[in-house]
Amino acid sequence: MTDIKLDFAKQDGLIPVIVTDYQTKEVLMLAYMNEESYQLTLKTNQMHYWSRSRQELWHKGATSGHYQYVKSIATDCDRDTLLIAVEQVGAACHTGAYSCFFNEIYSED
Repeated sequence: MTDIKLDFAKQDGLIPVIVTDYQTKEVLMLAYMNEESYQLTLKTNQMHYWSRSRQELWHKGATSGHYQYVKSIATDCDRDTLLIAVEQVGAACHTGAYSCFFNEIYSED
């Protein structure tokens, strides 16, 4: 694993995390991490986030059983956003949907 210093300072200590299915590349969700949740994710190989609404650490799947296992992590050029591919067990969305992005607004099809 490469030791890249992420920039948590720009956005009140949080960085956005785009989460995708490692096989299909489908976008599953957008969440936020602080430095502690990022380190927990690296240590456990399971996704941990910072809940902005509850103001607490959030281990994805701890209550639902819908865990996310890390397959790859990349950062953008500014090192202030993460793209993480996961093996999703169950639903990613709190509604029970596999992906949070199921409300289509526009499509040329």
